[in-house]
Amino acid sequence: MAPRVLVSDELSETAVQIFRDRGVDVDFQPQLGKDKDKLAEIIGNYDGLAIRSATKATEKLIAAATNLKVIGRAGIGVDNVDIPAASRRGIIVMNTPFGNSITTAEHAIALMFAVARQLPAADTSTQAGKWEKSKFMGVEITGKTLGVIGAGNIGSIVISRAIGLKMHVIAYDPFLSKERAEEMGVTKVELDELLAKADFITLHVPMTDKTRGILNAEAIAKTKPGVRIINCARGGLVDEAALAAAIKSGHVAGAGFDVFETEPAKESPLFGLPNVVCTPHLGAATTEAQENVALQVAEQMSDYLVKGAVSNAINMPSITAEEAPILKPVIRLAEVLGAFVGQVTESAIKEIEILYDGSTAAMNTKALTSAALAGLIRSQVSDVNMVSAPIMIKEKGVILSEVKRDKTGVFDGYIKLTVTTETQTRSVAGTVFSDGKPRFIQIKDINLDADVGSHMVYITNTDVPGMIGFIGKTFGDAGVNIANFQLGRKDAGSDAIALLYVDGPVPDSLLETLTANPAIRQAKPLVFNVE
Repeated sequence: MAPRVLVSDELSETAVQIFRDRGVDVDFQPQLGKDKDKLAEIIGNYDGLAIRSATKATEKLIAAATNLKVIGRAGIGVDNVDIPAASRRGIIVMNTPFGNSITTAEHAIALMFAVARQLPAADTSTQAGKWEKSKFMGVEITGKTLGVIGAGNIGSIVISRAIGLKMHVIAYDPFLSKERAEEMGVTKVELDELLAKADFITLHVPMTDKTRGILNAEAIAKTKPGVRIINCARGGLVDEAALAAAIKSGHVAGAGFDVFETEPAKESPLFGLPNVVCTPHLGAATTEAQENVALQVAEQMSDYLVKGAVSNAINMPSITAEEAPILKPVIRLAEVLGAFVGQVTESAIKEIEILYDGSTAAMNTKALTSAALAGLIRSQVSDVNMVSAPIMIKEKGVILSEVKRDKTGVFDGYIKLTVTTETQTRSVAGTVFSDGKPRFIQIKDINLDADVGSHMVYITNTDVPGMIGFIGKTFGDAGVNIANFQLGRKDAGSDAIALLYVDGPVPDSLLETLTANPAIRQAKPLVFNVE
């Protein structure tokens, strides 16, 4: 059956057609996002939800979305999506961070020009029949220092445009490397130096706990007298009241704002001040940008629902369309290893270590780790997946670590999962052979070579004579057929393990008989979803 997507906000017909062309059954209801009750009533019928800003993907709506796998936001902001709720339900949340980058960068440059030359006020005056040439004395852009806070997608475009305008550009961005700064032609500085030197400041950072109020009263006081401040990023990055006070005092010469602490902005301390240019969040409001983000979200959602490729996800590691088929069997291996440990572990988990050896170390290990965690938790929580599993592990306070190393053994690549509880340490390793199927190659540091069966029994015992006969007789007396088995041990008389392949579920009475033998320390039934 083809995956179903609901489009509940305005998307172009071209974007809707992309879904159809890629084998997705799309239901285009662009006004439905405004009717939250009707949306909640039908959302359970869909695998995907494509939205802009009108639809509010609240916790209540997500709870009703019993089949939903992905929410795609045509645009960069996901303020209208409850991401924690979606993550807990295993729903991928995607945005389109690149579709409106140029448009937003151009708007920042436009506001910078408008503030530098007082264009809106001059226009209003002239159209009122006045001719006040001396009143609207501006400043040149050329040769001025532009301070860019945030040199990511949009900030880098602003930097490129500003250099073309012959401005000197300095940037504050903790994640900007020296090499990347040199490549862009920008001088990397700390925030205080940027505030002291910049003639214009433009912000291009997301809203986080660290960036909220990054230009507060204290920071504004450190700015160069006569500075002009532009914000096309997020409301709340700048303390509007503090900025208004600095404009009134003459310390700040002007400001251009497209975003506000409260939106829609019906009022603001900045409104009505001289040389303050305000626009109603128009950063992405061009025909080209709206079309670009619509096409991009349709492509991303289709790629995920049809091919398993994940791109621009807020709460899930990205998996490219090229990676997906290569990664699929290794993801399955990671899930199997997690499922094995989850089913044989009986006490609370304190630490998890995942070792990637050889070829697996060069793969998308974030995705593989998410898969292993999902397999691990699934024995306790049936509806967990690669999105929700890392959230659950973090909430439980479990210490998680990844180790990557070059090839060390006979296998081109393998994964080893080690789990530490309050009472024991469990480890299992596996690889993928040329047939694409996962195989166990080591359990408790004991080497073996075992397929993965739908129903298996794991037995750990002291290596003493007669155990194989005892196990076989116990299964025979219970009427349970052993289709195959794998044995392993390190040394004579030490620990031994057995993996038995059986034709169906194993009765509890059989397991009780096994564990009544003093040589058998554990006998656990294992169930795997073998495709």
